Amino acid sequence: MPCRLRQLVQATCSTAVVYSLSQGPHLRAPKEAHHGGGRGPTVRWPGGGGGGRGDDSPSYGERLRRYRMGVLLALSSVVMLFVSFTTAYVVRKAGAVWDPARNDYVSNWVPVTLPVKLLLVNTFILLISSLTLEIARRRAAEDVALSPIVDIPGVLASDSNAIPWLWTTIVLGLGFLAGQGFAWYRLQQANQALVTAVSSSFFFILTGVHAVHLAGGILALLYAGVTAWLHRPPETRRIVVDVTAWYWHFMGTLWIYIFCLLYFAR
Repeated sequence: MPCRLRQLVQATCSTAVVYSLSQGPHLRAPKEAHHGGGRGPTVRWPGGGGGGRGDDSPSYGERLRRYRMGVLLALSSVVMLFVSFTTAYVVRKAGAVWDPARNDYVSNWVPVTLPVKLLLVNTFILLISSLTLEIARRRAAEDVALSPIVDIPGVLASDSNAIPWLWTTIVLGLGFLAGQGFAWYRLQQANQALVTAVSSSFFFILTGVHAVHLAGGILALLYAGVTAWLHRPPETRRIVVDVTAWYWHFMGTLWIYIFCLLYFAR
């Protein structure tokens, strides 16, 4: 009986081994269960799985908001700078010195003859440049909207609609700076004896600092124009044009303020 039992156990084990070997290639390992019915992470998850960017870089809209905020902060410092210039201008103009001959305080402020017509022409040029840059800003936003369909065969679209208006603004900006330089020359010719006077010094300081800030805006527009030749994404060009347009409009408003200050408070 023990011998019979041992033979039965050996036969059963042999059968099990043969069956497992015959079925082995068709066996599949059990899948690891995932949360949510086996779905991977969605694009809204932090870190971005399932077709997301997979990084934490800011989106196009977030970048635009950040650059706009940076420009507003920079403009606040420009406002404080010209407020200090205005305060110094008004205080110095209202100042007086003691005159022993008259036994009284007298003003030593000497009015300056401004080239008003030339400054009005420069103002008109700057206002036109602000208009062309606003058109370029709107066209740059359209370029971003059309960028997904530009490369589709059979679709007539372009992602460089803002470029002509951009270069027009640059030319007008350079024309304004040239006109300001000619105004300084005219002022020196008409007021040879007053070139070193305090009143004329304020003219050169106010207009000169404004011209330097406007030149910075021209450099930003040149960069935006070069990005088109370098085949950079239209989003990059749109951000540069947008924030520079904010800056440029402020410079136009600031120039009108400076012109009125120099004309009416002279």
